[in-house]
Amino acid sequence: MAKLVFSYSHVDEDLRNELEKHLMPLKRLGLIDTWHDRRIAAGTELHGEINRHFEDAEVILLLISPDFINSDYCYDIEVAHALERHAKGNARVVPVILKTCDWHDLPFGKLMATPEDGYPITKFTHVEDGFYQVVQAIKSILKELGATTKTPSSANTIFDSQGSAHSSARSGPRSSNLGIRKEFSDRDKDIARREGIQFLSRFFENSLKKICARNPELEQDFHQKDADSFEASIYCNGERVCHCGIWRPGSGMAFGDICYSQSGISNNSCNDAVTLEDDGTMLGFRSMMGGMYGPSNDSLLSNDGVAEHFWDSFIRPLK
Repeated sequence: MAKLVFSYSHVDEDLRNELEKHLMPLKRLGLIDTWHDRRIAAGTELHGEINRHFEDAEVILLLISPDFINSDYCYDIEVAHALERHAKGNARVVPVILKTCDWHDLPFGKLMATPEDGYPITKFTHVEDGFYQVVQAIKSILKELGATTKTPSSANTIFDSQGSAHSSARSGPRSSNLGIRKEFSDRDKDIARREGIQFLSRFFENSLKKICARNPELEQDFHQKDADSFEASIYCNGERVCHCGIWRPGSGMAFGDICYSQSGISNNSCNDAVTLEDDGTMLGFRSMMGGMYGPSNDSLLSNDGVAEHFWDSFIRPLK
């Protein structure tokens, strides 16, 4: 079961309630457990409690509206915390566009939003259609995270005096620091490198399609050279403004495990590269030039984190 947390403005509470109702099928299947700040008990220290639940979340929904952006707490504290966890691969952050507003250039604007193409839920002829798209997007994320349905065991079920069943296993406070030391084989590392380049390929291909659908003046070209390399381009009114090559270098090359170049695929140079490492508990990628171009060299990035890091460099000319 994945923990899902809402970050939202209280002005949008009715929309958050409606979204939570649409998420109920996922809760009934045991796929998610939701939390928002209205569940904080009286007398509890607010900031500490909110921070604890954000640290515990696998999925964080940013409910985007003018009031959300106007909220200093939402924007300066919750968004910053969520994006930090997203960059480290510890949580998936999903902007849910509730109302029309200028959000694309904000820090979360580089993330794939829902509904499709960032179309505001309140602009749908039937808002239920917008909420349905959000639920489908979250279902896709849960599949990537490996969430599965759970059926309560009879050994963990108790019955009250009215005959109603209740699970005796209650969720409660727990640490998010649950990693233990592991050993990773060469096979584990080879698979991680292969899955990394495959994820990047899908990420760039899908993102190119979406950014061009959202901006009619743009066109794109995606070329999968082979299983270990691809090139991507964006054209504005026919003129190429963004270009990159991403590839796994051959054995004996000293570039890293996955390379990025704004000049395309190369055998002798790159603008950035990531190398696969482990921190004793998990495998992840570290940017070899992170101090200059992106995340701190202290951070291990997930596949999603590497993709966002390279994509940010790729579309910088459009920003």
